[in-house]
Amino acid sequence: MHVIDTNVLVYAANEDTPEHAACAQRLHALREGMAPSYVTWGILYEFVRVVTHPRVFRLPWSPSRAWSFTGRLLADGKVRPLLHGARHLEIAAQLAAEVPGLSGNLLFDAQTVALMREHGIRRIWTRDADFYRFSGIEVLDPLRAEG
Repeated sequence: MHVIDTNVLVYAANEDTPEHAACAQRLHALREGMAPSYVTWGILYEFVRVVTHPRVFRLPWSPSRAWSFTGRLLADGKVRPLLHGARHLEIAAQLAAEVPGLSGNLLFDAQTVALMREHGIRRIWTRDADFYRFSGIEVLDPLRAEG
């Protein structure tokens, strides 16, 4: 089991980046693999925010195109959204105690990690080095031949 982070989705969708081919191949392999793949609703919203932003994409996507991409990602059930459960607040408090300086932009990643812990998921495919700050998380980089 693993989570697919926003940046992997963005690179897989954006053919103008040098990371595109590796991330598109990894996303395809994850969707075809035996282990379940997960995203969070926050990751999906962040994906839409990034690909529709004119300062991020040379030719930004329309919101309709972005939501269509997320719909196709979830349609066959091979990628599933993680939902907050009864233990979420407790796990978030644990993270706040464990990670010094847990504030600002790092809180978005902390929410992802809290959901991962809540559902017993340890692996995340990402290019975001901030995930190394969280114990018990295995960070997998799609540009490396791991996993």
